[in-house]
Amino acid sequence: MPHSLPALIEHIGRVLVGKRGQVELAACCMVAGGHLLLDDLPGVGKTTLAHALAQGFGLNFSRVQFTADLLPGDLLGVSIFDRAAGAFVFHPGPVFAQVVLADEINRAPPRTQSALLEAMEEQQVSLDGRTHALPAPFFVIATQNPHDQRGTHPLPESQLDRFLMRLSLGYPDAASERALLLGEDRRAILARQPPMLDATALAALQAQAAAIHVAPALADYLQRLLAATRDTRRFAWGLSPRAGLALLRAARAYALLQQRDYCAPQDLQAVFHAVATHRLQDEAGPAAVTALLDDVLRVTPF
Repeated sequence: MPHSLPALIEHIGRVLVGKRGQVELAACCMVAGGHLLLDDLPGVGKTTLAHALAQGFGLNFSRVQFTADLLPGDLLGVSIFDRAAGAFVFHPGPVFAQVVLADEINRAPPRTQSALLEAMEEQQVSLDGRTHALPAPFFVIATQNPHDQRGTHPLPESQLDRFLMRLSLGYPDAASERALLLGEDRRAILARQPPMLDATALAALQAQAAAIHVAPALADYLQRLLAATRDTRRFAWGLSPRAGLALLRAARAYALLQQRDYCAPQDLQAVFHAVATHRLQDEAGPAAVTALLDDVLRVTPF
């Protein structure tokens, strides 16, 4: 099994201190080929993590600040008439990058949010009757602030489902916060570090993750977990078959991180919350969803 993925985790951990668990899941999200949603308060390191992931994987990076006046064309690009050519020429927008940071995505209106849907699902952009392919690989890392903050527009369920994982960083522990307060600026550290991988190495990791063995007994366990979320006494609706596929992709990537060639129950359990939380709803809010998922894991036998 390759050792490049654990080394990448250590690499990113030099920038985002005290968040190894979240860094592991974020890296696994990209190895699984999925988009990542970072949901937390401002100032806890969401943008830093996005920068560190792109830099560590050796991918080109574009950042878009989502605001109330951001238009779809500002994100996707526009066609402008070229007098010399006598035709409209397409000028790509910032979405044409291997890693796109959609910063504070829920501050933009729904029309602009939905402009990302085709890009996230099909890895292409359709404008003026023409289709433009996006770079490969292509990832969206979106950050969003809590919904109760002013000026936010909640993401619709259809767009939330495009994200493989949702993570929260939270406040650092005392020792990590001390290191941040007295240490070197994180951006300076990041600028000095060379990339650990490149697009070719990432593609190789993705192929190895996809080949991780899944035993029939583990598939049975996954189906029991999905069925448990479909109990209407727990959630407004349960996890879909597409969510089950997402869980399996993420669990395989996590098994690769553990340097195993087979998927184990603990791999599914490790990624379960990150993959499932944003796909489920409960009237009591996200904290209640997390507690109910804890209960699903506790009562569902392997």
